[in-house]
Amino acid sequence: MLGGLLSSVGMVSSSFCKSLGQLYLTAGLITGLGSCFSFQAGLTALGHYFVRWQTLANAMASTGVSLGFTLWPLLSQYMLDEMGWRNTFLIFGGILLNCCVCGAIMRPVQLASGSLVQLPRPGEDSGRGAEEAQLSNGASSPHLKYQQQNRKTACFQVLQKYLAFDIFCQNKGYQIYTIGVTWMMMGFVLPHVYLVPYAIQNGVEERKAALLISIIGFINIFIRPLTGLLSGHRIFMGRRIYLFSLAVLLCGLSNFICIISAEFNVLIVYCVILSIAMSGIGALTFQVLMDVVEMDRFSSALGLFTILESITLLIGPPLTGEKSY
Repeated sequence: MLGGLLSSVGMVSSSFCKSLGQLYLTAGLITGLGSCFSFQAGLTALGHYFVRWQTLANAMASTGVSLGFTLWPLLSQYMLDEMGWRNTFLIFGGILLNCCVCGAIMRPVQLASGSLVQLPRPGEDSGRGAEEAQLSNGASSPHLKYQQQNRKTACFQVLQKYLAFDIFCQNKGYQIYTIGVTWMMMGFVLPHVYLVPYAIQNGVEERKAALLISIIGFINIFIRPLTGLLSGHRIFMGRRIYLFSLAVLLCGLSNFICIISAEFNVLIVYCVILSIAMSGIGALTFQVLMDVVEMDRFSSALGLFTILESITLLIGPPLTGEKSY
């Protein structure tokens, strides 16, 4: 709910911006931070709600992304033409408030048995208490250094707990999968960035070029649930990583179609094949992560996972160059 509120505030604030730098802060930082809150909380809750149909639930949830890919470009273009960019930001802010509604219906699977906080037993933390007493009475320099060292150790333990550094070092499956997906993300978003400019540069009408992204999203709406049903079959139990790898391979190879021709009909074929591969990736990315990490540590594992993949997702388009299409 906090993420939905931040996202909405970022969009609404963007409608009052007067420079590109201000848009980086509002539409970029504030809205992006809110989206991160909503995304991670929603995905973690989904993992707790479903067990038997978890794969299908993940696929159905990610279908919303596909629906956005389908409708967002068309809706954005229409609103920009009819109402201008400031009013478009205002409307987007209202749409993102629906995240608060989604958060409001999420409830814990089991209520906590009690809200009592366990107090330390007599004698526990006596060493720490003695140190604090010495510090309050004017501790010597060795004691100050010892306390600073304890603080650094505590900070490291917090990072290790909530950013899954220990899992990354100890769980080889999580380590290899995280590195692989992080590398994949460097090129995964490039078709969405360059497909429309590439089509326009090669003589495709602007509105037809924008339709290509909508085609990708439209096909994703139907293929993602089917992928979830397929991967949930007992044959693929413990083997979903192979389906995911096949989808990644198909996604990469599909880009060679653009080398053949840049005609609109050929690009439609490219979008169909690409969207099938993307459906498999979108439906299985986080499901495979749930398979390799225990659910009680999934939230922290997801945090490190998304941080690393977001870095390569961010640097991928600039690395390809402005005129690469």
